[in-house]
Amino acid sequence: MLILNKNDIIQHVNLNKNLIPIIEEAFISLSKGLVMMPPIMRIDIEKYHGESDVKAAYIEGFDSFAIKIASGFFDNPKLGLPSSNGLMVLLDSKTGVVKSVLLDEGYLTDTRTAIAGAIATKYLSNQNANSVGIIGAGIQAKLQLQAIMLVRKIKKITVWTRDETKANQFIEGFKDLDLDLHVASSCKELASLSEIIVTTTPSKKPLLQFDWIIKGTHITAMGSDAEQKNELDPQLLKHCDQYVPDNQLQTSVLGELHHALKQNIISSKEKFNELGDIINDPSLGRKNKEDITICDLTGTGVQDTAIARFAYNLCKTNNLGINI
Repeated sequence: MLILNKNDIIQHVNLNKNLIPIIEEAFISLSKGLVMMPPIMRIDIEKYHGESDVKAAYIEGFDSFAIKIASGFFDNPKLGLPSSNGLMVLLDSKTGVVKSVLLDEGYLTDTRTAIAGAIATKYLSNQNANSVGIIGAGIQAKLQLQAIMLVRKIKKITVWTRDETKANQFIEGFKDLDLDLHVASSCKELASLSEIIVTTTPSKKPLLQFDWIIKGTHITAMGSDAEQKNELDPQLLKHCDQYVPDNQLQTSVLGELHHALKQNIISSKEKFNELGDIINDPSLGRKNKEDITICDLTGTGVQDTAIARFAYNLCKTNNLGINI
């Protein structure tokens, strides 16, 4: 069994274009029904504004699969700690023997989530879109922006968060780039300035309304990964031109779709093209420049298996980690 720590992993796994096809193939397998993926197990620790999830998936034909524990404790920054943490366990598909424990401290989860955002932008936003609005200012907000810049030539960044100090710190982190940087006074203002919007918060109340969104906008909503979380007005899902879940079974339970179904705004019988369907056949995606598109990312076990295997193989090839 190979034990890998975060320092081992970050030597060879970083946010770059090489990860995009790895995660794309995982989404395609999921949409084709080639995956065994159980429902997410989650423990909420409301007293400390935290949660821990267990995700897993076996992809047909793969020699190994991952089981992941990931935590999000959203008051941690006040303690000088990152809000996300966790680890992954890689098991042999034939025997169930543990091949590796990846003590990544949430790094691989953060990375694969950001890459999923890049993929959503790649297939659903206008190719010439160059202005991004980021709602939130935590680590995932930063990574989502960096990932988008892998697939689009961004010229303008607008950020909004409830804490103006954090918004200014976020902007400061990108001042070395030749970009137009702006802190919005409201989500409505941000929407008016953005062709691509990413929501990255644990909000329990909608932050974006449909009538704020300009024609041609793409929205990636990735904060709603639990039943109580809700970043988009459910009317947005009804009136947008295309709604795309990472996995409809999952988003109907805990994504933005969950709230639209709960309010009977969208029928439970409606079937949507998933992100993997559109990667496999891009003609299923955006139809014209005026379309408003939404991708609902709740985080899937196939992403974890894909990135855990990728990290393990690279580290093993480079003789990193401790064998026990």
